Amino acid sequence: MGLTALCPGTFDPATNGHLDIIERAARRFDAVVVGVLDNPAKRPLFTAEERVQILKEATAGLPNVQVAAFSGLLVDAARQVGADVVVKGLRAVTDFEAEIQMAQMNRALAGVETLFMTTSPEWSFLSSSLVKEVARFGGDVSALVPPGVPERLRERLGGGA
Repeated sequence: MGLTALCPGTFDPATNGHLDIIERAARRFDAVVVGVLDNPAKRPLFTAEERVQILKEATAGLPNVQVAAFSGLLVDAARQVGADVVVKGLRAVTDFEAEIQMAQMNRALAGVETLFMTTSPEWSFLSSSLVKEVARFGGDVSALVPPGVPERLRERLGGGA
């Protein structure tokens, strides 16, 4: 049995930046579980089930990638899927400031290690929040997200997503 990585996130919606990290992790680990966070404290545009479906479609060509929803502590999800490491994408220093604290807490709670992977430069500006804002005002986000997402955004928000 090889190494398994957990790539957690809200993915509301999934972006090409998310896929960049998932695809690169899939080349380096034997198995990758994309963990879609179902957090009642957040108010996502898409349900956890819809976000799981979007990611399943987007990662269909990656045979060692599975997608599943989880809630609660990340360390519990990592243990449940048998992950050896958590992989988190970083776009900028501001991401690191928040992520390092969570990584250290996960290590303190359960010995779960976190591997930080920088997003490829062409996606370093991209966030789900920004995609939703552009789509909300009718902007074309089709070059920023996986196929199927613009249509889903248009259905949910209206506009020219």
